[in-house]
Amino acid sequence: MNRKSSSEHLRECLQREVMMSTKKFSWYRVIHKAIKCPNRRYHFWWRVASFWHTSNNSFLKKRAAKINRRLIAKYGTEIQLGAHIGPGLVISHHQGIVINGAAIIGHSFRIRQNTTIGITGTNIEKEPISLLIGNNVSIGANSCIIADQISIGNNVVIGAMSFVNKSIPDDVTVYTGKSLKIISKKTS
Repeated sequence: MNRKSSSEHLRECLQREVMMSTKKFSWYRVIHKAIKCPNRRYHFWWRVASFWHTSNNSFLKKRAAKINRRLIAKYGTEIQLGAHIGPGLVISHHQGIVINGAAIIGHSFRIRQNTTIGITGTNIEKEPISLLIGNNVSIGANSCIIADQISIGNNVVIGAMSFVNKSIPDDVTVYTGKSLKIISKKTS
């Protein structure tokens, strides 16, 4: 992503997650909402840190890492700065959320407490890691998505307490019992 599109991505994310308005973007409105609404501060600071992390400026990268460490300590949510998350991120409850920096997540993503999106750590052949999650995905509490190569489709609901280590197609609701089960397929 080049710097201009990265800046546009930052503005779009801040408008949806901090301003929560269709009004024209302005830094004044974003900062006002970040100060006035404590539940929007995490989004503000993580988005700014993530933007700075992609810069070529070593000072900004260090500040981004420091901001992220403070966010982890305060909120108990560890989204690594390398993760790319589309606009419309919703964190229902912050505690215990971990998202690996290799994750690429689409827009309108909802995640709940005690959820991990990560890698196995056993990638001996050093294959490229691919954690792809589509648009309009909702993940229930106490869920775990662990794989080095996985793709979660668009419009997917993953039930609470699910363990996912295989790819999931578009437009389904899944949960795990003894194995991954697709309980409904949405039709248009």
